[in-house]
Amino acid sequence: MRLPSPPRRAFSAVLAAVLLILLTGTGALASSPAANSRLAPAVPAVVNDDAGPQFYSGLTIDVPDDVFGDVYASGQTITISGNVTGDVIAAGQTINITGNVDGNVRLAGQDVTISGEVARSGTIFASTLNVADTGALGTDLVGAAGDIDIAGAVGRDVEVGVGDLTIDGVVGGNLTYTSDDEAEIAQGAVSGTVERIAPETPEEPSVGERFVGWLLGLLYALVALSLVTVFAGWLLPRLLHRVTDQLVPRPWKALLVGFVASIAVPVVLLVLLVTVIGAPLALAGLLVWITLTLATFVFGAYYIGRLLFRGNQHPVVKSLVGGVILIVALHIPWLNIAVWLAMVFFGLGAQLLAIYDKRPWQRALPSSSASSSSETS
Repeated sequence: MRLPSPPRRAFSAVLAAVLLILLTGTGALASSPAANSRLAPAVPAVVNDDAGPQFYSGLTIDVPDDVFGDVYASGQTITISGNVTGDVIAAGQTINITGNVDGNVRLAGQDVTISGEVARSGTIFASTLNVADTGALGTDLVGAAGDIDIAGAVGRDVEVGVGDLTIDGVVGGNLTYTSDDEAEIAQGAVSGTVERIAPETPEEPSVGERFVGWLLGLLYALVALSLVTVFAGWLLPRLLHRVTDQLVPRPWKALLVGFVASIAVPVVLLVLLVTVIGAPLALAGLLVWITLTLATFVFGAYYIGRLLFRGNQHPVVKSLVGGVILIVALHIPWLNIAVWLAMVFFGLGAQLLAIYDKRPWQRALPSSSASSSSETS
């Protein structure tokens, strides 16, 4: 059997193992009528007098007494210093097995150390795994970790996915490991064969494959985004015309406003976000800003169509044709960067100028000036 997981997937495996162990322990705990008496939240030691499975949960767990059955534990720091006649299934940040285990160990944690004797096998997922010189596994060791140091004894085979592997102890069977680096193995430490499996590197796509992928992406964008421009031209023709009016007589002004706003607005939102009072306002402003940024595509498409069709063509036609041109330009390498920046800056500037022209206090000025003139007359 070969481990399919390379070392870079070790942490994903740890997470999956933790969830599996916690779910298993929770289900068994809920079905045990005497489980509540054996919960140990942040208690240094728990005494177990009964035979059968024992369940532990808390920040710090220490099991110094003999357990006649299996041990299920989840916590931050777990120490099994007593002898266990069954299996040990544990998930935690730091796990130390200093006692003797007659069964198997199934462990998931950040730092795992085995300095006692395990009669059967070990399935271990960790960031760091250390089998001390006093530790031993009777049969196999299977798992994954970032660093593995075996100074003790493993009775049979070792099959692991690992970053750095060091073996100064004894492996009674074969060693199979998946790693980018060669393991440091003492002379005569492995009785059987040693096999290193290099993680497979993904093949680079050919020029034809890249072109087909680019073409499929372009076709998808043409269909999906063209629907967006068509609906925008159909439902919002007046809004499109009013916003793009800001680009007809003064496009450079809109470009300057959009460029300055693209720098200033995120900074202001970030400052508000770190304050307690301004955080809700920052979140609302961020939502509005994202909406305005996404809308630049629609206004850019309509503006391009408006430049091409200077007659009385339907807004849907202008939006559709301009959108097709903009989509194609956004899919051309290197050119797409300049097109995207121009679309965002011009679009944001035009929207902000249109909003400024519709400010409410501007509409109140004529009535107030008219009333003042009537009073003077």
